Amino acid sequence: MKNIFIFDTTLRDGEQSPGVSLNVKEKIALARQLAKLGVDCIEAGFPIASPGDFEAVRAVSQSVEGPIIAGLARTSEADIKRAWEALKNAERPRIHTFIATSPIHMKHKLKKTPDEVLKSAVDAVKLASSLTEDVEFSAEDAFRSELNYLCELFEAVIAAGAKTINIPDTVGYATPWEFGEFIKAIRERVPNIDQAAISVHCHNDLGMAVANSLAAINNGATQVEVTVNGIGERAGNASLEELVMALYTRRNYLKADTNVNKGEIYRASKLVSTLTGMLIQPNKAIVGKNAFVHESGIHQDGVLKERETYEIMNPAMIGVPGNNIFLGKHSGRHAFKMHLKDLGYDFEGEVLDKAFKSFKELCDNKKIVLDEDIIALIDTEALKGPETYQFSYLNVSSGTNIVSTATVGVNVNGVLYEQAAIAKGPVEATYAAINSIVKQEFILEEYAINSVTSGRDAQGEVVVKASYQGKSFTGRGISVDVIESSARAYLNAINKALNMTKNYSSEKAEGM
Repeated sequence: MKNIFIFDTTLRDGEQSPGVSLNVKEKIALARQLAKLGVDCIEAGFPIASPGDFEAVRAVSQSVEGPIIAGLARTSEADIKRAWEALKNAERPRIHTFIATSPIHMKHKLKKTPDEVLKSAVDAVKLASSLTEDVEFSAEDAFRSELNYLCELFEAVIAAGAKTINIPDTVGYATPWEFGEFIKAIRERVPNIDQAAISVHCHNDLGMAVANSLAAINNGATQVEVTVNGIGERAGNASLEELVMALYTRRNYLKADTNVNKGEIYRASKLVSTLTGMLIQPNKAIVGKNAFVHESGIHQDGVLKERETYEIMNPAMIGVPGNNIFLGKHSGRHAFKMHLKDLGYDFEGEVLDKAFKSFKELCDNKKIVLDEDIIALIDTEALKGPETYQFSYLNVSSGTNIVSTATVGVNVNGVLYEQAAIAKGPVEATYAAINSIVKQEFILEEYAINSVTSGRDAQGEVVVKASYQGKSFTGRGISVDVIESSARAYLNAINKALNMTKNYSSEKAEGM
């Protein structure tokens, strides 16, 4: 059974998804969950992209143990030295350097000759190898590169010290049959390939990222680069949960498996969805709401008689909660803390107090509190960054034949500010009142609401995207009152925007 090394790039390529901006606190929380998930390597970011990305990579390097921590760098001296400065305190650091190798990229983007690109790649790997023994080299847009040239380049960078060579299908152009043959050809034609691990990084533009990754594994790849929920540029990346469970479920055929702790998959998926604001489609493989739901009478009858008639995976294996009621308004702080540990949280002090207070407030408004409710509440409330504007109260008057009025109270540095506004609907009026308090130019770009659980008293989770100074910021809010959720989500986006633009530029540099 071949072991496949899981290189998770949720914090780097995943964060390049349009409108996603994670603060340092959120990145550390995700990195710790990825470590608990058992991924082999966490690509924490692109240190030279911005001061914020640098600080996030450095913070993850200093606070997360277990997996290798990688930082991305172009083949420039400044990029590589900046990456090393962020990574040097990691228990197991890796510099991941890359340059484009396809004719279209070299001519139009880099404006370099193939010889210049090869020299740049070799020089970069030599410099990175002088800083750390663990160096990965990626040929961006490798699948559309000329094979003979690519093999020559890989031979040179391996000789220069690269321990992993990564072969990305950067634009998701390959099919499994082609990509498998492509990997096989590289493995056979690079003389020193046995001195480096073969990695692949597949994008999902044609919906074949996981299939291409599996084809690569069948042809000699031993590392696969993935993201939780498959998030990333454009149509995203190969999905961690789909790849891991495909390898496990078909291990007798594929002869490969991973070190991933499968019981943490669902938790990781929910956390990524909550913090990025990217909702999971109901029919998403493995982690979608409907992934293990059976409506057809024939299917229901079969599953009741024998689960494996229609389920090739046990939902409990990936950590899907059993929907049992464990806690209520009479539960104590200690019981709440112990149950949080069962759900994967380990809070103490002020953070625990805040979480317990939010839980008690939820119990006053919701008869039945499920694990999904607690997970959504904690991920939304406990991982917030600094709040310049704190939600205090909301009063709304609305109806079908009247103008909606909203009065909002917001605490700013301990002082309560109140404003009222009118609009066609209650959410629009609420946001107008908040804008009157904030006095900043925020533009609402997207608004989505999702029910955390079923039932009339279900919590409404609102996700918004608001633009500020030309950049998009995601906000989340949760409450049994969807108008309150809407207000909290908008204020969350505003606070995140002000924190990020105050501390650093959140621009993202190009990557694979």
